Order: sequence, then C-alpha cells, then structure tokens
Amino acid sequence: MNGKIIKGIGGFYYVQTENHVIECKARGLFRKTGETLLVGDDVLVEPSGEAGKGYITQILPRRNELIRPPVSNIDQILLLFALENPKPNFNLLDRFLVMLEQKKLPVIIGFNKSDLQNQTIDFVEKYQVIGYPVHVFSAHQSDLHDLRKLLAGKTTALAGPSGVGKSTLVNLWQSEIIMEIGDVSQKIGRGKHTTRHVNLIPLDQRSFIVDTPGFTSLDLQELEYRQIRHYFPEFADYAVQCKFLDCLHDKEAGCAVKQAVDSGQIWQSRYDSYLQLKEQLMREEPYPIRKNR
Repeated sequence: MNGKIIKGIGGFYYVQTENHVIECKARGLFRKTGETLLVGDDVLVEPSGEAGKGYITQILPRRNELIRPPVSNIDQILLLFALENPKPNFNLLDRFLVMLEQKKLPVIIGFNKSDLQNQTIDFVEKYQVIGYPVHVFSAHQSDLHDLRKLLAGKTTALAGPSGVGKSTLVNLWQSEIIMEIGDVSQKIGRGKHTTRHVNLIPLDQRSFIVDTPGFTSLDLQELEYRQIRHYFPEFADYAVQCKFLDCLHDKEAGCAVKQAVDSGQIWQSRYDSYLQLKEQLMREEPYPIRKNR
C-alpha cells in the first residue's frame, strides 16, 4: 500500500496511509543501497502481520529534498515572522528568501501579531512588488481562511525564527497534535525553541504542514558568493544593463543595479542584505590550493 512518512524516531517510521497511521520499520535493503528515509517521503508499505505495523519496502521518486531540515516532497514554504515581539529581522528574512530561491521553492511570507502593531508597515508592499505573496494577520484575532486555502492539497513547510507564532498557527489549523507554544525571552527579544523533531502534521487527507526545527537557522554551504545576485529577483531587469556581464553589483563602475538602488527603484534594505551575505560568503569561501611547480 502507498503512504507518506509523517514522523521518524529511533528507527521507527510512522506512515500515513489513506485510512490510518502505521508504525513501520525499514527493510534491510535500505542499508545495502545507502538510501535514507526522510519525513515527507512517499513510500510503499507491506503489512508485518501485526495490527497497525508494517515494513517500508520502497521510496517513491522525490520531487525535492532538503538537508537541513531533513524533509522531502515540499510544495511550498510558509515563512513566518512577527510584526512585534520579536520585531522582524529583515536581513534574516532576506537570507531565508535567498535560500528558497536557490532551492526553487515557492514561498508565502506571513507577518503575525498585527494586533501589536499600530504603525505603518510599508515593507509589506516592498516584498509584494518583488513578487512575494505577503499576508499580515493576528493568529488570535484575524480570519485565517484565505491563508489556510493556500495550504489546501499541498505539503507546506513552516519556517521562521522562534517566538513568532508557528506552533500557535499549527494548533489553530488542526486539533490532533497540540504543539508546545514558547514564550519570547524579554532579555534577548527572541523566542524559545519548542519544536524538537521534524513532524509532518495532517491538516486534512491531502494537506500537510511540516513544523521544522532546523528551519530556524540557515544552511548556506551550498551557496557561492558569485551566485547570490541571481537570487534577488528584483535585480534581474537592471543587471542586464550593467557595464560588465559578471558584475557583482558592489564596487564596479557602470552598475545599473546600484543606480536603481540610488534612485529608489530597488529597496535599500534588500541591497544591504545582498552585500552582507555576499561578504560573508566571500570570507568563508576556501582559497584555491596552489600546486608547487
């Protein structure tokens, strides 16, 4: 029978089938092939003869997979930040967006805790102009129907810093699994981590949400500093006008991207995020080994 791995702990895998969840072990063939089972994998299962238990015999082809957190077959990312408590860190948000652009994963940006914000939030429109769908809401006070519709029939990974309301949203959208809700540290202004394992939580028979502990941080190992410019979509129309084809949009003369920043056509905050990330990756990139002649 077909199913989807929704949790894996201690060598046991819990597989959601059409009617129920089965506790499974992996067949020994996976040790021979070196294949690793991931939460989100679509698999074939055969009964073990014991009620509610079985064996995973095959991993069906994956559409995609992430290393950190280890999860597969993601349709989209709901990237959640708060408007207040804690305040949004735009540099961190932009780093998330770069990583997701690199992995070609569709993203929805959500800003929670609108009930705590009474100032103008012009940055919402700035992200929308780039092409990212943005939703502003209060998990406790807003009608979340429109946001919930975007998750229908999809596997959505919920990502973002701690303390912004990820577990609260999961608890509102389903009642089978109650996620622990963390407070925000008053001293450092950051949330306390409450998710410890990757869990694929059914919202209905066709919709799942992945609460991902590893997605509170970023894995930049696959990024190379020369590539970063391609993951800022708003640069594209101007980059083709740069004097040099390999322009890094930093210190080069005749850079149309820098001109667009100076004229306000590209948001200064996003450009600053680009420069900071590029500089970080340049520092971390190993120097080529020179061979002795």
